[in-house]
Amino acid sequence: MKTTALLFDFDGTLLNTNELIVQTFMQIFDEKFPGKYSTQDCLQFIGPSLQQTFDEITPGETDAMIAKYKEWNAANHDALVTGYDAVLETLEELHAMGIKLAIVSTKSSEGLARGLNVLKAAHLFEVIVGADDVEHVKPHPEPVLLALEKLGVSKEEAIMIGDNSHDIEGGKNAGVRTAGVAWSAKGVDYLNRYEPTYMLEHMRDLIDIVKGVER
Repeated sequence: MKTTALLFDFDGTLLNTNELIVQTFMQIFDEKFPGKYSTQDCLQFIGPSLQQTFDEITPGETDAMIAKYKEWNAANHDALVTGYDAVLETLEELHAMGIKLAIVSTKSSEGLARGLNVLKAAHLFEVIVGADDVEHVKPHPEPVLLALEKLGVSKEEAIMIGDNSHDIEGGKNAGVRTAGVAWSAKGVDYLNRYEPTYMLEHMRDLIDIVKGVER
């Protein structure tokens, strides 16, 4: 099957922001709910939008909690994020092959810009869809469909790639193939429950996929 476009989640897929996200939640929840949440508990908050998380955990205080989250997260961002092996090099190779690249994330556009600056990859993406660009975030199909529309590609030629259930479900709901990443903080077994089309053991697996090489 021909592949002309790759749609990527960002956090935990292209840049390892897991420690940053968990520590940010621990910081603000320890202040509000001392001792209630462990670092393991906070893994569940990787994936959903901040709006979804705080609407559920602190109803009526969402805006204030998001502001606190963003303040601590921004102040500690560059010190706590790390890279994944060969991500930038693979993106550059895919771009050189003429593959259209997009980001489809539940993160804000501001946060995505900060992360892309660290990754040094902003110039490689034709389209960036963040939480503030849509009414409904993943797993709703809207963000994926918007990215496809902006890229000008069909569902059949695209793959949605991510580290979380929201990414796989969002891709499926939009009618595109999906790929989980084995470096997900939640693990391969967790992602396999959602039956992605592919499971990437390494970022470079995408090269074979777009070339149509059997894996």
